[in-house]
Amino acid sequence: MTYHHALFDFSLLQTLVEVLATLAFALSGLLEAARKRLDLVGVCVVAGLTAFGGGTLRDILLDRRPFFWVQHASWLWILLALCTVAMLTLRARHFELTERAVSWPDALGLGLFSAAGTRIALDMQMPAIVAVLMGVITAVFGGVLRDIVCNEIPSAFRDHRPYAACAFIGTWMLVLADTLNAPDWIGLTAAASTTVVLRGLALWTGYSLPAWNPGPPADR
Repeated sequence: MTYHHALFDFSLLQTLVEVLATLAFALSGLLEAARKRLDLVGVCVVAGLTAFGGGTLRDILLDRRPFFWVQHASWLWILLALCTVAMLTLRARHFELTERAVSWPDALGLGLFSAAGTRIALDMQMPAIVAVLMGVITAVFGGVLRDIVCNEIPSAFRDHRPYAACAFIGTWMLVLADTLNAPDWIGLTAAASTTVVLRGLALWTGYSLPAWNPGPPADR
């Protein structure tokens, strides 16, 4: 396999990861908007913020132009189509929309976006810790925007089950694979899988991180 062929294959893989991550986060935003009984415009806005918010902040911080959703403008049409079809389907089938139903596509998006964001930062020669933080921002910030628009305290902050911590741990697998000069697809797969598995275990077992407890106010 030639260098240019390998580069093309990896570029295709990275694009596929970003597409799947965008769809997963769009679905989680769509379900949350449907739970809040928003109209079609509201559903599209919430789904769009969830799918594109984290990647947009990453691109701003890395001074990367054009933004990834501008570079792949066809994704916007896919998002609009997904929202329209999903609203019609949900109304017709009367699915029960629970917070748990939103959590699973969100966990998938968390893993995929954190891996993709870290890979982009590493390709721009960012230090490892910066690349990892870019991956976490890519994966987490869209959900934060989703919850704020839906008038909720962001679940990344109030849900004591590991969320950003899962992305932080998982993305180091990509850094490790990059350090060992492993094939790029191995690093992406390992990082995404580790994050998704850790988040899935947290959802399944109900494990939670210790909450901040400042104790009773001191006497004056």
